[in-house]
Amino acid sequence: MTEPVVASMAEVRSHLADVIDRARRDGTPTVITRRGKEEAVLVDIDEYRRLRHLAEQAEDAWLGRLADEAEAEGTAGFLSLEAMAAQCRSPHG
Repeated sequence: MTEPVVASMAEVRSHLADVIDRARRDGTPTVITRRGKEEAVLVDIDEYRRLRHLAEQAEDAWLGRLADEAEAEGTAGFLSLEAMAAQCRSPHG
């Protein structure tokens, strides 16, 4: 992926087809600003799908590690869902 182009909302609005073509053809994302603040990024759909897949893989790995840690700790300190709900409802919980 190449370095992103930074463009204002007004610039993107008036040149949207060019911005999309640049993302698709060159793989160049565009950071869209509004009043000087970064608001969004326009990327090629394939890049978006790749990034989303990576994020899902990272989340799955993180959840797997949490599950492994919980399993390794055993049931010490375990509360059933009912006990946890009761504790949450308790004024002292």
